[in-house]
Amino acid sequence: MLQIKKWVAVFAGLIMLFIVATAFKTFKPNKVEFQIPDGWPKPHFDFKKSPLTKEGIYLGRKLFYDAILSVNNTISCASCHLSYTAFTHVDHALSHGVYDSIGTRNSLAILNVAWSNSFMWDGAINHIEVQALAPINHPLEMGEELPNVVQKLQNEREYPRLFNAAFGDSTITGQNLLKALAQFQLTFVSSNAKYDKVVRGEDAFTEQEERGYKLFKAHCNSCHKEPLFTKNQFANNGLPIDSTLNDVGRMGISLNAEDSLKFKIPTLRNIEFSFPYMHDGRFRKLSEVLNHYQKGIVQSPTLAKELRNGIALTSNEKVDLIAFLLTLSDKEFLFNQELAFPR
Repeated sequence: MLQIKKWVAVFAGLIMLFIVATAFKTFKPNKVEFQIPDGWPKPHFDFKKSPLTKEGIYLGRKLFYDAILSVNNTISCASCHLSYTAFTHVDHALSHGVYDSIGTRNSLAILNVAWSNSFMWDGAINHIEVQALAPINHPLEMGEELPNVVQKLQNEREYPRLFNAAFGDSTITGQNLLKALAQFQLTFVSSNAKYDKVVRGEDAFTEQEERGYKLFKAHCNSCHKEPLFTKNQFANNGLPIDSTLNDVGRMGISLNAEDSLKFKIPTLRNIEFSFPYMHDGRFRKLSEVLNHYQKGIVQSPTLAKELRNGIALTSNEKVDLIAFLLTLSDKEFLFNQELAFPR
């Protein structure tokens, strides 16, 4: 009897040692190296402080396409940011949200966010790891509260396991939820359009594209700076204010009159697929955008100095410029199955 008790005690001790060892097991997710395209500037995002992992990216991908983030489980991030359309929407001017609500702005395309130091049309968010909180909380978008989302995810069978794999803890937190979404979006790197191949010496522009490139450098490059085709700043591009929305742009955040009617300068990469254009989606065609810059600019104290005299373009020059803009389409990025809905 004593011998049996002895072995029971030994066995119990081994079980305890196993439990303790498991509890203190080193958490080692699979790190993913972020690749900076040749000739591109250093990203703004600090990957040393917050490295990418295979598990974190996958979790972020699952969350990005899951409508559980919204109050009535109908709207996901992908509802307004479709992978095949440069991670924006093309079927309406303004974003649509829960309960058939209509938002106040057109969704920005999500790509090359590692180089951004501000987010949203007005720059209301200054870090990608908290950006998703804005649409989750917005009553006209997802209309949800972060604690509610966390609880819903915790009650799901799959998510605690995925969070444990990504962050070493099956107890879900809002911080880790936002980090996972950021990790996935940081992989949205578009750098293999025809333009990029020309820069690398792997392809060549047609004569028309070359003419368009020269026009771009003469008239557009000051704001849409290569290779990102944005300088990640804010500008008033002379749009007449929408009398319904009365959107004053950056000034609504900064409360500085000098920011009146200034909006984030969007990237031109994949612009062929990211219509409608402008913060309120008022233009559906690139030709309409160019017509605005030629003869539709509204003069105001905060108008970008480059646009004070408009942009003089002939009909043929507009066609040439659009031909160049089409070389910024990166179909490898647009149809990358690793960025699409997880199956």
